[in-house]
Amino acid sequence: MIPQPISVRMTPGSDMAGTVVTTRVDPGLALEGYVLSCTPDGIDITGGSPAGVFYGRQTLRQLGPDVPCTHIEDAPRFAWRGVMLDVARHFMPVPEILRFIDVIAFHKLNVLHLHLTDDQGWRIEVPGWPRLTTVGAWRSSTMLGSRVHDLHDGEPHGGFYTTRDLRLIVDHAASRHVTVVPEVDMPGHMQAAIAAYPALGNGFAGAVRTGWGISPHVLNLSEATLDFCRRVLDHVCDVFPSEVIGIGGDECPTDEWPGGRELQAGFTRQMAAHLATRGRRVYGWDEILADGAPDGAVIAAWRGVEPAEVAIRAGHQVVCCPDVKLYLDYRQSDDPGEPTPVGTLLTVEDVFAYEPPDSPLVLGAQANIWTEHMESLSRVEYMAFPRLCALAEVVWGPADRDFPDFAARLPAHLARLDALGVNYRPLSGPRPSDARPSAPGNPRTLDDRLAELHEMTADLR
Repeated sequence: MIPQPISVRMTPGSDMAGTVVTTRVDPGLALEGYVLSCTPDGIDITGGSPAGVFYGRQTLRQLGPDVPCTHIEDAPRFAWRGVMLDVARHFMPVPEILRFIDVIAFHKLNVLHLHLTDDQGWRIEVPGWPRLTTVGAWRSSTMLGSRVHDLHDGEPHGGFYTTRDLRLIVDHAASRHVTVVPEVDMPGHMQAAIAAYPALGNGFAGAVRTGWGISPHVLNLSEATLDFCRRVLDHVCDVFPSEVIGIGGDECPTDEWPGGRELQAGFTRQMAAHLATRGRRVYGWDEILADGAPDGAVIAAWRGVEPAEVAIRAGHQVVCCPDVKLYLDYRQSDDPGEPTPVGTLLTVEDVFAYEPPDSPLVLGAQANIWTEHMESLSRVEYMAFPRLCALAEVVWGPADRDFPDFAARLPAHLARLDALGVNYRPLSGPRPSDARPSAPGNPRTLDDRLAELHEMTADLR
């Protein structure tokens, strides 16, 4: 029998016009779980917490204006359902960050990992260090497309977030039950900071990096520089209430140091110890596993699928984000019209098929959006959706899931994204206007990338 629909019409500034919607919290439910009941008498949403009530509301929104009589009991599988957004390579204004938070919260994602600093830009003001933003937040030009082409636009680019901006972002996210996890990458990926304050480096006296790739210019490990890092982390802790604080730790060349990789391990332990005095834990890329990550560190496992297993064996909690599975800057098809096609092929079905390791140490997973080739929110949305919809199903729903079922439901969900004004990639492929011929790419084969990853992760074996 087809149930009779309840006429529920969304109106701006209100919940539902003409229908009674009641909400309550029942601690007996899973913390983020909810029960949604729709009857001819009204709609009831019961959550295990305010977050659970919020997710029930998102399901109600997704059901559309004509809600059928239904009963839904739902709860997420993973606690960390995230996306990393790189605002260092291309700065995104505050309103665009807030809009992006709204869209990921609509998909019941609950972590926004903000990559705030890198060689190509420093995006956070720090009291007492004004040149971080007057100098470090600006570059003279931007590389167009893959670095193998060595093309530049010759246009200045930059921007930064004030403390007030960041508090606004944090509060906006919290009201949607999204935790903002900040990342200030150190001791590598620091050319922008060193350009602002050369005493932090090892003799480099140049500008913010304009090209992509990894800068050889890293922090020195003097006590003055360590104190700088502590002061930066103190300010980050003052602004962001997240239990974990990202310190990066990835891709750090050691050529400028009078020693090897063990020096970075010591640096990481010192920063972890300082964060512990603030009641926080280190969140770092899987390179910090080499020579032993600090106790309590959370590992973002990105160099393929192997580092997650290494972290689990070492007893660390893990957020899974393997590049060949969840890097949304990677190309979506072999169509030459894809904008700046880089990396290996990563389709919606590929993302949907990813399954994190079965371990209680796995907090969840996140997709990573590196923005070297995304100069606008519109471009970010094109690369993120609908692949991020697939990840939302992976981290929320059961391990036993069916792609044909998801594919059958996806067109109706894309209509919801249309209503939200999201510039998702059409299932039919890129539109002519999506191409970026001025920013050519460099596609990779999966076999080549897997061989490269095997070599890159030799430090973990």
